Amino acid sequence: MNDGASPSIPQLLSPQNATDLFHSVDAFLFDCDGVIWKGDKLIDGVPHTLELLRSKGKKLIFVTNNSTKSRRQYAKKFHSLGIAVTEEEIFLSSFAAAMFLKVNEFPPEKKVYVIGEEGILDELELAGFIGLGGPVGAVVVGLDQYINYYKLQYATLCIRENPGCLFVATNRDAVGHMTDLQEWPGAGCMVAAVCGSTQKEPIVVGKPSTFMMDFLLKKYQISTSRMCMVGDRLDTDILFGKNAGCRTLLVLSGVTTQSTLQDPTNDILPEYYTSKISDLLNLLGP
Repeated sequence: MNDGASPSIPQLLSPQNATDLFHSVDAFLFDCDGVIWKGDKLIDGVPHTLELLRSKGKKLIFVTNNSTKSRRQYAKKFHSLGIAVTEEEIFLSSFAAAMFLKVNEFPPEKKVYVIGEEGILDELELAGFIGLGGPVGAVVVGLDQYINYYKLQYATLCIRENPGCLFVATNRDAVGHMTDLQEWPGAGCMVAAVCGSTQKEPIVVGKPSTFMMDFLLKKYQISTSRMCMVGDRLDTDILFGKNAGCRTLLVLSGVTTQSTLQDPTNDILPEYYTSKISDLLNLLGP
């Protein structure tokens, strides 16, 4: 595809448009699973690409729908893979769930019931919320590898019978990469089960909801038009970027294939696409 193509048609990243994109943004927002790594395996060329962007003065922000880890645990994962990232550069859906309750002044005396893992519990605790004692005023649902019938039953009772009980979902991703080779059921499966039993729709705080973007804007004071969202999912990453008014770059190293992108029924189109983020390194040159 050439640079004269219709702006609605995704352009394959080239030396020319990669350079244009690079100079037009101040911050790169990266999804992690399928972009930085798959499971616990780093995708080729990632560390050097991130180092190049940092050396050129670009802000790097990691925006992920993962809810099983806290920001502290996620920073440890980055470090274990040889990438220096601070907790302040990481925005997870577990953190977003805690911040949603905080900005909406959720009463601290009320309990939050969680279908999910350590990440949500840690972030809720850091925000001053507890999972024990008091009436349940909110149910937060994320990925839970230990989900069972009791958890679904208790969440259902709380949402249906406690007046004003909030139903918050970290995200609705159908699948995720638990390993580098396979996609496993994602948080969307747990959320769908609770939707089915309660006949209610949740407040979604992860991508493509722009709730996390509100925090990014307050923290970094960068216009969304000067940000580029880089992700591997059309319905979360790219839609999040488009909803927020960011530039968008789809990488084909994760969930989305080129045939899915170019399917006539697909109506979520990124501005650019490429095979993996290290293509930036090669296209931008030294």
